[in-house]
Amino acid sequence: MAAVAGGMALGTGQAAAADKPVPSPYLVGRGIADITGAAAESGMMGYSMIGQQTSGIHQRLRARAFVIVDPASGNRIAWCNTDQGLLPFAVFQAVLARLGGAHGTAYTERNVSLSATHTHSGPGGCAHDLVYNLSIGGFQQQNFDAVVGGIVEAISAAHADLKPGTITLGRGELTDASVNRSRPAFELNPQADKDVYPLGIDPVMTVLRFRQGHTDVGAISWFPTHGTSMTNTNTLISGDNKGYAAYAWEHDTAGVRYLDGTPGFVAAFPQTSAGDMSPNLHLSPGSGPTEDEFENTRIIGLRQATAAQHIHARATTPISGGIDSRLRYVDMSQVQVDGRYTPDGRTHHTSSGVIGLSTLAGSIEDGPGIPGLFEGTPSPLAPLIEQINSAVPQWLADEQAPKTSVVPSGLLQATPDVLPLQLLKIGQLYLIGGPAEFTIVAGLRIRRAVAEELGVPLENVLMQGYTNGYSQYVTTPEEYEGQQYEGASTLFGKYTTPAYQQEFAKLASALRNGITLPLGELPPDPAIGTLNIQSGVIMDNPGLLRSYGQVLTDAAAAYQAGQAVAVVFVTGHPKNNLRQRGTFLEVQQLKDGSWTRHLDDGDWQTTYRWQRTSTLTGESTATVTWDIAAGTPPGTYRIAHYGDAKHGLTGAITAFTGVSRPFTVA
Repeated sequence: MAAVAGGMALGTGQAAAADKPVPSPYLVGRGIADITGAAAESGMMGYSMIGQQTSGIHQRLRARAFVIVDPASGNRIAWCNTDQGLLPFAVFQAVLARLGGAHGTAYTERNVSLSATHTHSGPGGCAHDLVYNLSIGGFQQQNFDAVVGGIVEAISAAHADLKPGTITLGRGELTDASVNRSRPAFELNPQADKDVYPLGIDPVMTVLRFRQGHTDVGAISWFPTHGTSMTNTNTLISGDNKGYAAYAWEHDTAGVRYLDGTPGFVAAFPQTSAGDMSPNLHLSPGSGPTEDEFENTRIIGLRQATAAQHIHARATTPISGGIDSRLRYVDMSQVQVDGRYTPDGRTHHTSSGVIGLSTLAGSIEDGPGIPGLFEGTPSPLAPLIEQINSAVPQWLADEQAPKTSVVPSGLLQATPDVLPLQLLKIGQLYLIGGPAEFTIVAGLRIRRAVAEELGVPLENVLMQGYTNGYSQYVTTPEEYEGQQYEGASTLFGKYTTPAYQQEFAKLASALRNGITLPLGELPPDPAIGTLNIQSGVIMDNPGLLRSYGQVLTDAAAAYQAGQAVAVVFVTGHPKNNLRQRGTFLEVQQLKDGSWTRHLDDGDWQTTYRWQRTSTLTGESTATVTWDIAAGTPPGTYRIAHYGDAKHGLTGAITAFTGVSRPFTVA
């Protein structure tokens, strides 16, 4: 069993009659929005598998936002977590520009924090960095617009929702939702660091509980585990385990109906130092509690949701004190690191980003890469790779040793060298915003550096990865020596973690002393940042003697709980209309003579699968499936499909609807 803070979850969104009046030191607001991109023929971000393209939706992706204002100082923070594989700097920039147009100078790079859950089952192509778009076919404007627009919508909703409120803090432990996938590298660390994590994992979950008056309106639950419960063979859009955790709390516990458009409870599940934390408990892809990736996603997500709700119910430590924030753009390829942060006490430096050989091997526990390559050093293929690879200058390869250097991604502007580093103060809690995936010991050392500079307890400093940008992994110098997947993906060399310790300590010093630091020079725009080689929708065609929305395979007359309904429709390409704030399907129930929505494509029990049946003529089908859960109200139901088709001659896009026969559920 997971070890969690005791107690039962409180009924979210309900006012407790016995509550006494509470002071409201802050204004708090929450918001949520759809960020789901193209549901078909879009490369997925995470595993870098060229053939892994979206073919439908299992669950929609969402942005979850909170705005916190300190009335005493006027300082504020806009915090948003997204169901994305990563949060590219290009998205951060675009969101800031849109917020500036809508809210003036209220929200800037200093006080806006955007992070990703790191699901590996979402549409990609949202970066301006070539490496992160390669397997996707380049930059995808449609997906980029969906993510940026959704984040702005969520933050704006939180801004409009601001009301007097309180924030309380709770902590607990969860020990059965992660495993260390890079144990050989972890064991290279000093015993004092390993003693902090005797199980080889970081089990701590930190929860902020948000209330407006007496009403619970949201929670942020930080916990590290990769978004890789869904494997690299999956092609359905999914928020993975953290997306399910949020859904389980919001929908199943708090009764949120996403398409109703009314404010509801918002449950965000961001990462901390998840670089070496995997949900695949038996250290192979899809090997969670079961051998079924969908069930693994549900179970690992539910464990996080259950732990978070227990902690939330007992989160009684008031957050108090000021709100503040700092951000600097730092060229992580040119950091001179003081000896106080390095293992040998000597001055060292970083170098321009380089991708190593073990990066191409992939993480064998979560998503293997090129067959025949293996993690670790020395690799038997290293001499061959070095012979055929001449792109990495020898001086840079020497700087990156013992990495077998393969791609000088920084020199090629294929990965960013200049990155945003952020530190937020929420009362007595400090949040480090790091633009990478930090191993648990790398995160620990950065947290220590910040806590020492601030003079605060270590537990009050969190490392939040995947924030405001992305630059692959960060390992300790000791872990780097092992050149596992994470070490080979540590772009700036052996002293990357000490460099982060030093630069975040500078931010902490400035925040503690009330000093405003210069932002620094922004990252340059990559020359081919918006290159796209993937074609859009040319045309749709229903097929001979067929019409859009026509049912090809209908429902049976009757079903029982535990059975699945599957209906096949003639359809158009889902890129014609992403149907954000909408749905491609509904399970409708007949009530009082009218058909009402029971479920949609954001629900766990439904799937929407798109299939091209003729590339030549543009024909396609949509299969809508409903797994009927226990406890489903008996009655009469039907399946509805909503789609859009593109006319081949005019390019006009026309909406259509198809419905199945009515059927009973007993």
